[in-house]
Amino acid sequence: MNSAPAGRSLSRSAGDGRAASPVRLVHLGLGNFFRAHQAWYTDRAPDAAEWGIAAFTGRSADLADSLSAQDGLYTLITRAAEGDRFEVVSSLTRTHPGPDHHAWLGHLATPDVRAVTITVTEAGYLRAAGGGLDRDRPEIRRDVEALRGDLAAPVHTAPARLLAGCAARRRADAGPLALISCDNLPGNGEALGLVVDDLARMVDPGLAKWVAGSVSFVTTMVDRITPRTTPDDRQAVADGTGRDDRCPVATEPFHEWVLSGAFPGGRPDWEGAGATITDDIEPYEHRKLWLLNGAHSLLAYAGSTRGHRTVAEAVDDDACRSWMQQWWDEAARHLDLPAADVQAYRDALLSRFANPRMHHRLAQIAADGSQKLPVRILPVLRAERSAGRLPEGAARVLAAWVCHLRGAGVPVDDVRAEQVTTLADGPLADAVPRVLDGLDPELGTDDELVKTVLADAKRLSDEPTGGARP
Repeated sequence: MNSAPAGRSLSRSAGDGRAASPVRLVHLGLGNFFRAHQAWYTDRAPDAAEWGIAAFTGRSADLADSLSAQDGLYTLITRAAEGDRFEVVSSLTRTHPGPDHHAWLGHLATPDVRAVTITVTEAGYLRAAGGGLDRDRPEIRRDVEALRGDLAAPVHTAPARLLAGCAARRRADAGPLALISCDNLPGNGEALGLVVDDLARMVDPGLAKWVAGSVSFVTTMVDRITPRTTPDDRQAVADGTGRDDRCPVATEPFHEWVLSGAFPGGRPDWEGAGATITDDIEPYEHRKLWLLNGAHSLLAYAGSTRGHRTVAEAVDDDACRSWMQQWWDEAARHLDLPAADVQAYRDALLSRFANPRMHHRLAQIAADGSQKLPVRILPVLRAERSAGRLPEGAARVLAAWVCHLRGAGVPVDDVRAEQVTTLADGPLADAVPRVLDGLDPELGTDDELVKTVLADAKRLSDEPTGGARP
């Protein structure tokens, strides 16, 4: 059993970190990935002293309260195979629980604030099948009703919180704003802009017109593997620094951030911290979504079905590793990047995944497959089918997901859990086409694909510790 951490808490007054910077950025979705990525890049920017962040959780107050007690400071553990490196990150000037709507509106109404970064996961955008806002969701309807009555009324969904902030900014004449999506969606800036515009048109056409003229939607590609924090991480900080940090974050040495879009009010010098600013982000998006995130989904479902708990365990399994390489071969055919660059990225990914000290749990990755698979797997699957090929690697991911929905491996945690698990009920031969149809009706009527997915699902169900398919 680990002993309790000992030592003094982090505090700016005790000389930890940097003095608090003025709030010029707001973040929605305070969590580990944001703190290992966007907050870290901001902290490392040459002009970091000018760009403090006010960060809001999704709903819970716990993390915001813990960070507030530490003056917004936390320890980032960079966990390489050879050992840990500790650094105190100082970019969080304020942390707020999500329900503090008054503080949210107050920050967005301030001219000093120039941009909002967002990490609410794919599910947080509440998109319909066509990519726009799912207007029929009960939570959307409740927020629309609230905002129609009072644009400052408390709301709960991410699109409504962003729109309410835009309304507050318009009332205050606080100037233009950049909204920067940092979630794993292709064209995430465009996706965010579409749901915000749809919601604005439902609430107030005048506000929609203001958003169209005053708000930019920046597209990004983000990459840094960041597991959930464990008691062992907190103990490692205590042992390595002598400080009691209630909310450290452990991450890998690798990091990448690519941004494309307009920043009408300015931004930190993120490229000075290693970020890339480009006019063509699509090749970076596809490389990451298909090779890293797609492989993660494969390992999460197939690996957990075979009894593995972490990415490192799964990739150490010869069968899982060969399945992953087969998926990468399929995806690589459709990447608009030099073959040598793609191979170098694959080699780096294999090393990153195999890092035995990064306890990236498959249960964390497996969440919200109904939202992730359409952007991680289906584009490659469709491209392969259009070329007249049957992609066995992509089919295996879908088969493993079907098994997951039927109770194999880690528990189902999905924003559409009730719907997708119902589709997977009953005889496997009936479940497979129903699940595929739920992802895309064209898949459910593709007899050759259905047959292949069904055969793989049977193998995974009947022989969860068997070898790779010949």
